[in-house]
Amino acid sequence: MAFIAALGLLMAGICPAVLCFPDGILERDTLLHEDQGIGTQLDSFALASINTDFAFSLYKKLALQDPDKNVVFSPLSISAALAILSLGAKGDTLQEILEGLKFNLTETPEADIHKGFGHLLQSLSQPEDQVKISTGSALFIEKGLEILAEFQEKTKALYQAEAFMANFQQPPEAEKLINDYVSNHTKGMIKELMSGLDNTVVMVLVNYIYFKGKWKTPFDPNVTFESEFYLDEKRSVKVPMMKIKLTTPYFRDEELNCTVVELKYAGNASALFILPDQGKMQQVEASLQPETLKKWKDSLTSRQKIELYLPKFSVSTDYELDDILSELGIKKIFSKEADLSGITGAKNLEVSRVVHKAVLDVAETGTEAAAATGVILPIRKRLEEITVKFDRPFLMLISHTGVQTTLFVAKVTNPK
Repeated sequence: MAFIAALGLLMAGICPAVLCFPDGILERDTLLHEDQGIGTQLDSFALASINTDFAFSLYKKLALQDPDKNVVFSPLSISAALAILSLGAKGDTLQEILEGLKFNLTETPEADIHKGFGHLLQSLSQPEDQVKISTGSALFIEKGLEILAEFQEKTKALYQAEAFMANFQQPPEAEKLINDYVSNHTKGMIKELMSGLDNTVVMVLVNYIYFKGKWKTPFDPNVTFESEFYLDEKRSVKVPMMKIKLTTPYFRDEELNCTVVELKYAGNASALFILPDQGKMQQVEASLQPETLKKWKDSLTSRQKIELYLPKFSVSTDYELDDILSELGIKKIFSKEADLSGITGAKNLEVSRVVHKAVLDVAETGTEAAAATGVILPIRKRLEEITVKFDRPFLMLISHTGVQTTLFVAKVTNPK
């Protein structure tokens, strides 16, 4: 299965007259490296909880836009890109970004936030044999726009962000440069992140994340069959339905009227599937918060023998996040009041658009080495087999188990 997301922040010049600076601003030798590997006072579990808070706040806004639509996004890709942008923000603009990302600045110094993100992204980038995760950021900068050395050094040292010159006076040329970069790093699954650029754009910040994992216990494609998926009480569609019998972490949440099943990947990742009872999706969505996720995960310690039905699907989404981020309190970056002077030394930039694309592909694929890589726990008592059928709208969260971070959030209302 694969899950891919990319985000772009487009920055336009407020006062084009101040953009004429000499070339040669991207000397890599000036980049700082001494911050790499430094520990952080913001431990990974605290950062994971804060990121989850942001993820669910953003999810609720996206789901409200159209309750019948699929939702797919990477909260980590979005928060990392905004955290990079905040390196160049000052005053109220800086405060809005970090508080919008759910950080309490009286409890967590700004420096610790960036070190926490840097440590998290470095941990995710460690090569693994089974789960493939790659994430990265890049700055595409108008030729002649001078970027402050301090901003450039921090983005490189803390976020390993690459920097490239782009000719935004020729929008099709700039779009191709950015889209080729994103396509190459997402294995061709996101081909056109950017479109409709104009010559007022002077900088684009891109963040991408690519995930590919194989089920620890794969589904057998030979037993996949066509079945009904109920969009609501009156409408249904035919979908390829996967089927498997396995013993896996399971929790029935009677308080929220939903069933929670965890499927593990071979390696340090797992997927949490949440199936609300018929008509209870909005109740579950309203309750989404870090404490709810913690309760579910803590309650998944018991393993249950289940017959699981899960649709095979591929869904994608395309978002403009400007209005939603404003609703979450991140407003000034989109206005003439934006203070991004930490990027150029002058208040000459504002964010014109924030675009995010994501692709989620779930199939039977597994790994033949699953039995060799997993620990099989003995069943102490005989478990009665139950059936869990994901034949109506459900939620899906993908997490890295090593750093306890939610990488992707999805709501599947229609697998077709």
